[in-house]
Amino acid sequence: MEQAYSFGALKKFNWGIGAYMEKKTSRTLNELLVKLFNNMMDMEERAIITEEFQDITNNDMHIIEAIGIDEPRRMSEIAARLGVTVGTLTTNMNSLESKGYILRKRSDTDKRVVLVVLKEKGRKAFFHHRDFHKKMIKSIVKDLYEDEMEAMIKGLLNLNDFLTKIDTENADKDKT
Repeated sequence: MEQAYSFGALKKFNWGIGAYMEKKTSRTLNELLVKLFNNMMDMEERAIITEEFQDITNNDMHIIEAIGIDEPRRMSEIAARLGVTVGTLTTNMNSLESKGYILRKRSDTDKRVVLVVLKEKGRKAFFHHRDFHKKMIKSIVKDLYEDEMEAMIKGLLNLNDFLTKIDTENADKDKT
């Protein structure tokens, strides 16, 4: 009979083996997800907001990430990536601009459009943030076999789908 739960290898959970294992596994997964969420938020902030970047917040760093380094981004595009309104984003952009991380300019072709680019300080912050995430991913997958990575990715996709569904349902409730 296949194991229901194993830290050594990810096995397909057999829901028919009993309520005890189901409850134990659910409790373990819930505790782990809560710890991971809290640790990731705390650790990311400590790892990212270094002495060099102490004048910005973790939220600012995610705005810098959403702007990216490829090309000027529209304010509306950045806001959509972050799931906030342009008005909310504007407040953060004012701060990032005054601290020398970004530059805002009007589009040459449509003066209504505001474009945002990272200045040198913003690019440094972007790469610093990206490097943290690369190290984190490398740490997560270093000892996993391919089938274990696939199972982990599938589980995370399922979690993301669930959270997206909840977010959509809540947005629909807000409209009514």
